[in-house]
Amino acid sequence: MTQASIALVVPCFDEESRLDRAAFVALLDDMPALGLVFVDDGSRDQTLAILHALARERPGRIEVVALTKNQGKAEAVRRGLLHALASPVAIAGFIDADLSTPPAEILRLTELARGGLHDVVMGSRVQLLGRSINRKSARHYLGRIFATCASLSLGLPVYDTQCGAKLFRRTEALAAALAEPFSSRWAFDVELLARLIRPRSGVPAIPVASIWEEPLLTWTDVPGSKMRLATALWTGLELVRIGWKLRRR
Repeated sequence: MTQASIALVVPCFDEESRLDRAAFVALLDDMPALGLVFVDDGSRDQTLAILHALARERPGRIEVVALTKNQGKAEAVRRGLLHALASPVAIAGFIDADLSTPPAEILRLTELARGGLHDVVMGSRVQLLGRSINRKSARHYLGRIFATCASLSLGLPVYDTQCGAKLFRRTEALAAALAEPFSSRWAFDVELLARLIRPRSGVPAIPVASIWEEPLLTWTDVPGSKMRLATALWTGLELVRIGWKLRRR
């Protein structure tokens, strides 16, 4: 990123009908230090053309990485983060293309990350009084089961590993965690956390105390999610494998 100290990766696969170009441009205008890396994961529609047009609106602030074939969200995020970290950004992270975590919340999480107190800042969809977390009941309860399994796998009291808004301070641990593809296509968030809290190849882990979960004020379950029940069940098995690897290490 030529004009940014913070880079957010936006993985995209067939997002032609869901990309809000104006909202992304407004997000950049609200934070001059921010840059966006859109990763097109082999889309079959006009997503890539839309992304290139968007990049022309904010040159130097928006970059596009085009994968020639669909490789899954995990690899799209990993490749985007590696692209972002190839420039001298201090903070890199990822958000969802549908902006289910709205721009105001993304800015709030970014400010927390810029405070320098945390190596990881994670949005968390906690349904509390005074918050507006609009999520389908079935996905909410399935998500609670998943989160419990993720917490047990990691050995951490984490509430929500799957919210698609996470930011990371540039560290050796982050570079090491991204060095090889994730084994999980959907539980990669959990796998990334697992890599960060365990030493790898002589690189020290980040302290667990440096991971911060921030309850979101608003979040919306945007129609069109590519997560299906069968995928969720398979992802549960992936959690078992991640936990087994952690115990071996």
